[in-house]
Amino acid sequence: MTDTVTPEATTPPQPVDGAAGAPVPQAPSQPPPRTRTSSVRIALIAGTVVLAIVLIFILQNTSTVSVNFLGAHLHVSLAVAMLLAAIAGAVIMAAAGTARITQLRQHMRRDRRRTHVG
Repeated sequence: MTDTVTPEATTPPQPVDGAAGAPVPQAPSQPPPRTRTSSVRIALIAGTVVLAIVLIFILQNTSTVSVNFLGAHLHVSLAVAMLLAAIAGAVIMAAAGTARITQLRQHMRRDRRRTHVG
């Protein structure tokens, strides 16, 4: 006699409601909502990866270069010079963004005052 497997034997058992004996419907699996904590965690992980990449860059580019800027003469490593240039660019970008946000907020305040007064 050969062993045959029936479809009922291969399906996993369904949860059963104790009172009615009917299978309990399972909720569809959805990802949990994103919270501030999870966003901060992701940002910290990304920041750590970027920091590791920058550290590797600095360790591999240690040759000294001469930098002349507005009368200042410096001898620093290539990586430090590039890092300082990147930081200066980020500060300029942040200042421009902050100025624009401030300008838009002032514009919004003026519009709110006009609609409440008029």
